[in-house]
Amino acid sequence: MFAAENGLKGDPRLQAISQAIRVVPHFPKPGIMFQDITTLLLDHKAFKDTVDIFVDRYRDMGISVVAGVEARGFMFGPSIALAIGAKFVPLRKPRKLPGEVIAEAYVLEYGTDCLEMHVGAVQPGERALVIDDLVATGGTLSAAIRLLERVGAEVIECACVIGLPEVKGQCRLNGKPLYILVEPREIDNCC
Repeated sequence: MFAAENGLKGDPRLQAISQAIRVVPHFPKPGIMFQDITTLLLDHKAFKDTVDIFVDRYRDMGISVVAGVEARGFMFGPSIALAIGAKFVPLRKPRKLPGEVIAEAYVLEYGTDCLEMHVGAVQPGERALVIDDLVATGGTLSAAIRLLERVGAEVIECACVIGLPEVKGQCRLNGKPLYILVEPREIDNCC
């Protein structure tokens, strides 16, 4: 569900967040309109508004784990976790975490990938939020859900800053709710 459909319709923060995201045409390959959140991070107010909207949503849901998907989920997850009194757990690409890990492979449009998490980082029965910057097909979020559920966590919701309007990936999220702030922009007016 989009934030504008859930009580934030007309909220000027959503427009500011959308405008703070730079669109880079044909990156990393022709035809892709890359949604660059690094410009959002440079805009103190838009970045704060992004975190605040998520914090307002999750503050009273009893979430004890905010799981951030590498790498852009790391930009938002720790701030949200601190504000709601939860721990932050990074879900990393293979061979990035020292020590014992569990892994979950998933299929991408052109190949496969994998997420890893430290063994013992999440306990059975903990309530988890999965955060990333963008959802397109839902493959990465679905893998994150499976990884957390394998250790007995209850995934309450997935959250992304940007999501495609049709959000085809939502059907791949094992019935978990998906909360999205803004739709992708098509062009970048600032460059």
